[in-house]
Order: sequence, then C-alpha cells, then structure tokens
Amino acid sequence: MLPTSARLLRLLSLLQTHREWSGSDLANRLEVDVRTVRRDVDRLRTLGYPVDASPGVAGGYRLGAGAHMPPLLLDDEEAVAVAMGLRTAAGGSISGIEESSLRALAKLEQVLPSRLRHRVNTLQSVTVSTATSGTPVDAQHLTTIATAARDHEQLRFDYRSHDGSESVRDVEPHRLVHTGQRWYLMAFDVDRQDWRNFRVDRMTPRVPTGPRFEPRKVPEFTVTGFARWKSHRYQARFTIHAPAEVMAEKIPPQYGLLEAIDDDSCTLYAGSDMLEGFAMWVPSFGFEFEVHEPPALIEHMAALTARMSRSIGLDT
Repeated sequence: MLPTSARLLRLLSLLQTHREWSGSDLANRLEVDVRTVRRDVDRLRTLGYPVDASPGVAGGYRLGAGAHMPPLLLDDEEAVAVAMGLRTAAGGSISGIEESSLRALAKLEQVLPSRLRHRVNTLQSVTVSTATSGTPVDAQHLTTIATAARDHEQLRFDYRSHDGSESVRDVEPHRLVHTGQRWYLMAFDVDRQDWRNFRVDRMTPRVPTGPRFEPRKVPEFTVTGFARWKSHRYQARFTIHAPAEVMAEKIPPQYGLLEAIDDDSCTLYAGSDMLEGFAMWVPSFGFEFEVHEPPALIEHMAALTARMSRSIGLDT
C-alpha cells in the first residue's frame, strides 16, 4: 500500500481524470478498501479540495468546482503538451492572454523536471508556427461564443463583413474552429435559414445570450473542412470524373473536401483566395471535370481557355 501522502496525490490525480468514480473503482486503483477511500476523500476535503459524493448503487465521487483553482497533477505527456500550448498562446492569436500565458508558463517551467524541460525546449527549437493571425481575437468574446455553443444557446452579435458593412446576426452556434490563421464560428443563421461561417475577429457578441435550441444535424462536410472551405474569398464546387478514393490520394484533406457521387465520379469542394489557383490546380489532376461555382471562376476559366486556344492558333 502507498503511504498516505502519496496515496492522496494518486487519488487526486484520478479524480482529475474522470467526471465520476465509484468507490470500488477507486479502491481497486489505489489497492485499498472502500473504507480507506472514504477516509482519504475526507482528508482531501479537509485540505480544501471540493470532492462531491452521490449516494446509492450508481453513486460515486467527483471533483467539484471550488472557490480557488486546485493544483493540477499532470503526467509527463500532459505537462509537455500544456507547456507547448502556453508558448503558442503567448504568441498572440488571442488578444489579452499573452501576459497570462507567459506567467503560467513561467510557473510550469519552474517545476518541470529537467528531462521534461529539455523535451519542451527541443520541440520548440524545431517547431515553426504558421499561425500568424493578423487580427487577434478578443479572449472574452471567444469565451462568450464558446459558452453559448456548449450550452446550445442562441447568440446575437454585431458583425462586420469584408467590405466593411455592418449587420446584426442571430445564430445557433455550433463549433469554433481555428484554421491556423484565423478563428471562425460555424453556426446556423436563424434569419437566413442556412449554415454560415463567421470570422470571430469581426464579431461583437451581445450578452446575455438567447434561448436554448435543439442542435441541428451538421452539414455533410466536416466541421474543420467546412471552415477551411468557407474561410477563403472564393468557394468552389467541381464534379471530377474519377473515383473519390483515387482523388483522395491526390488531394490532402486540408486542400479540399471530397464526396462520392457514384463509383466513377465525385464532388470536390475547395477554397482559394485567387481564381488563378483553381484554374491551374484542377486541370492538373488529369481527369475530366465540370465547374459549378462560383460564377467568377466559370468566367475566369472560360477566358483562360480562349486565351490558351488562341496561343496555339485555335479559335474558340
């Protein structure tokens, strides 16, 4: 059996990893009896840890929320992950938390064993971050949006579009997505009755949030894929006359979304800030294809086709 102090730390660590533990499960993990678990829980409470208990056969123990932040017990991998995350946060993609991130990082690195500090420094030295957001988002805004999405509460906010026009939007928030450059909210626009993506740095949420809603079925494309597709200036849709599994070998998920139509064709969704990129990229696959949207891309490719035909002496 572990000494009492070591057992208390182990018990606290277990309580921090699960929402609820039964007394027998904790006893098995700690290799003690249930009565000892009850005594150790009482000791944690005496030390100020808010351990909640629910009676009955299905009851158990859980670590509740207290007035102060209790010490966290992290294993090696968790400690390295948190340190790397804090260093990234200190870089400034979320405004207002850089100083807090640096303070937390200083506290963590002060108590990291040398072997873990070396791992963190090694990872940092060979890691290049491309998440250079030109417009950091407000931390409080991000928290308000995340809370509304978690609690399934409608959100009203002032929104500034890319052309500078302003509007008030009412949405059912679904997910926050960071694309590596910007934060986006994927939400169902109540007025437009359609899914939309909003740049968080252009949003000013209004509080309190609105009534609760029943979550809707997510669109057929994935949350992260939807955000990548919608985050660009142009969103394109193609039909490619090739099997989806063949195209998946040519198109990484971060560049486009594929949906099978049948055994011999698929739909490609892709985003780009330049029409020229589409015009050169899609024909390079070597398969027949059709362009469905946007209209600007159809016009651009028609003009490009005519120009290329003239360059080799063909009239279109």
